Amino acid sequence: MAMLDGIKVIELGQNLAGPYASQILGDLGAAVIKIEKPGGDDARGWGPPFAKDGASIAFHTINRGKSSVVLDLSRAEDVVALKALVKDADIFVHNMRPGAPDKIGIGPSQLRALNPRLIYCDISAFGHKGPLEGKPGYEPLLQAFGGLVSVNGDPSSPPARMGASVIDFGTGMWTALGALAALQQRARTGQGCVVNTSLFETALGWVGSHIATFAATGKLPERQSTGHASLTPYQAFHTTNGPLVITAGNDRLFAKLAQVLGHREWANDPRFVTNRDRMAHRATVIAMVQEVIQTDTKEAWAEKLEAVGVPCAPINDIAEVHDHAQTAAIGVIQQDAGSGVTSWVAPLSFDGKRAAYGAAAPMLGADTQSVLGKKAAE
Repeated sequence: MAMLDGIKVIELGQNLAGPYASQILGDLGAAVIKIEKPGGDDARGWGPPFAKDGASIAFHTINRGKSSVVLDLSRAEDVVALKALVKDADIFVHNMRPGAPDKIGIGPSQLRALNPRLIYCDISAFGHKGPLEGKPGYEPLLQAFGGLVSVNGDPSSPPARMGASVIDFGTGMWTALGALAALQQRARTGQGCVVNTSLFETALGWVGSHIATFAATGKLPERQSTGHASLTPYQAFHTTNGPLVITAGNDRLFAKLAQVLGHREWANDPRFVTNRDRMAHRATVIAMVQEVIQTDTKEAWAEKLEAVGVPCAPINDIAEVHDHAQTAAIGVIQQDAGSGVTSWVAPLSFDGKRAAYGAAAPMLGADTQSVLGKKAAE
């Protein structure tokens, strides 16, 4: 589904956020030219494991379907070559350190002077203004600085980093979303614009509800393990063969849970009638549910709970997720025949059709001659 057919994206990105933003646009049909330094994107070496071509699996999962052009931007002639590519581009995406693009002549005002229709996507660590504007950052640093680490993990254990790069990927998604909105504006006005995103802003978005709660109460949030700060019972419970997450997120579902557990009377107990009541007696509720749940298997409880509409799910490991029939059915995880790399495609379908799975990630510099030669000829 080439929804962005005819859109040209120039990506000067490394690692995760910038490359992921342009891959989203590529999955939607845009032509993406990835500009790499001599030696390539650092993510090419993020392994093991590595693919057949020597690049890391991590690199392949966020750079498929792109062209690779190697330019040394310390050389004036290579900066000129980049500007030539930008002159007829629609979107430019970079996640260089703040200030670096301006020094080499590819800052937003400089490139938009060449191409007023250009949508210039500037991804930074801490934002485009403020006392930390020029500070670099990586995923774990921003999870720490942005508060995510403080609210993640079990309350009896040290705070923990989230096991996925939610800030990098989230920033990539916000960047792509901003670029799409800017394309819509350009269709009306004929003018591009600058789209600013940052890892810190994305981190603040993920902890936004915690910040709102703190502002209202003055109390720091506690780590909840698998639970929720405002709902109960809404967490994992131990069965005879592993944990099962049960989310009785309203009074009606709690009454159904109580029925399945053989304690209809709980729904009418003054301590448990509403979620507000249950939160006031949280430890009691959790202990009572746990006492019953631990008497049978997760499969048995899941069957009974799902039969009456109480949402629940086992805590799957990655192998179980990979092998699940639902994963296969939705087709969001696919394997590239050439590289052998298994990756996810954009979680979007249009009229029931999955967004395209691009070709494998390019070899370093594979398209330098063809792209620059064509541009020179023009």
